Amino acid sequence: MPLSISSTLAISDDELDFQFARSSGPGGQNVNKVSTKAILRWNATTSPSLSAAVRARFLARYASRILSDGSIQIARDESRSQLRNRAACLDELASMIAAVLVAPKKRKATRPTRGATERRLAEKKRRSDTKRTRGGRADE
Repeated sequence: MPLSISSTLAISDDELDFQFARSSGPGGQNVNKVSTKAILRWNATTSPSLSAAVRARFLARYASRILSDGSIQIARDESRSQLRNRAACLDELASMIAAVLVAPKKRKATRPTRGATERRLAEKKRRSDTKRTRGGRADE
């Protein structure tokens, strides 16, 4: 079943590579014998599911998490269930892609109004006068 990100974007299962390992930390026999830690690898640079613009935003935003081969690795071992850890990996990947799905709005350059500029300058003048009249000795 493909990983659905939005109504227009889904990642097929053959792009996702799962591995399972033993979790770390306390837990006794469960930790020692059962491979519940889920490790997801997905190659963002070669994925046919992403458009060029979304891929560029993804690679720019998560550049520190991209491995040398262009893939991203997500590991989860919070749960004692392999299925829950697998679902947590998929949720993390889906939220990462959803965060870069929509392009940020361009900033529209604006100028301050004349009234705002006059108020700012008047406040600066008032503050300057206050500081100028402080302290100081009259005989100098």
